[in-house]
Amino acid sequence: MSKRNTPQRRHNILALLNEQGEVTVDNLAKSFATSEVTIRKDLAALESSGLLLRRYGGAVPMPQELLGEVAQPVSPFKRAIARAAVATLKEHARIIIDSGSTTAAMIPELGQRPGLVVMTNSLHVANALSELEHEPVLLMTGGTWDPHSESFQGQVAEQVLRSYDFDQLFIGADGIDLVRGTTTFNELLGLSRVMAEVAREVIVMVESDKIGRKIPNVELPWGSVNTLITDDRLPAEARDQILARGINLVCAAVSQE
Repeated sequence: MSKRNTPQRRHNILALLNEQGEVTVDNLAKSFATSEVTIRKDLAALESSGLLLRRYGGAVPMPQELLGEVAQPVSPFKRAIARAAVATLKEHARIIIDSGSTTAAMIPELGQRPGLVVMTNSLHVANALSELEHEPVLLMTGGTWDPHSESFQGQVAEQVLRSYDFDQLFIGADGIDLVRGTTTFNELLGLSRVMAEVAREVIVMVESDKIGRKIPNVELPWGSVNTLITDDRLPAEARDQILARGINLVCAAVSQE
């Protein structure tokens, strides 16, 4: 079944689950004439949306006590920024996606971009990529797990990154200091700087309300940043200051839907 039929197949899987009370990967693959790998990705995507609970070899309905504990929806500002970021991609690009909710908002559209190679230090990003029906080639940095950033950090991760070269880095920020560059509450800065070193284009993705925040730790100085993608709420004065630094600034229009 082609990708355009994926939503319909997943809808039908839910209908079968509601009817039968339990479904198995094997039976679903036979019913929809597709692979077990595809069905597992369907179940993973439906589980991440809070619509079912996976069990070994299949799935069951979401228990009533767990209903409502679904992840917060992505804001329209993050979606607009993510769409603008995905629009910069070329076929067969080699990219890095750093941990963070804004960068992760790119993922649903990446399965439609052929030949991508994606490196990440985030388990969340890696898991989301693996749920795409046509997922990119996935690389992980490994390293030491940092619970604060929910990502891998440290020397091992840095060494892995330096073994490759990349076309683009997509990275978020806790704040943008208009004088100094991107800032963060996290004191583990080494990996972000190595990511910037090994990428030909560094693209910072951040909502406009974070621009102008003064946070102590400078993550990437302006000299390491090529492009900043934000939303169209950015004040004109801040736009002028960013453009004056030679940064390629994209202010993504936010859909009113």
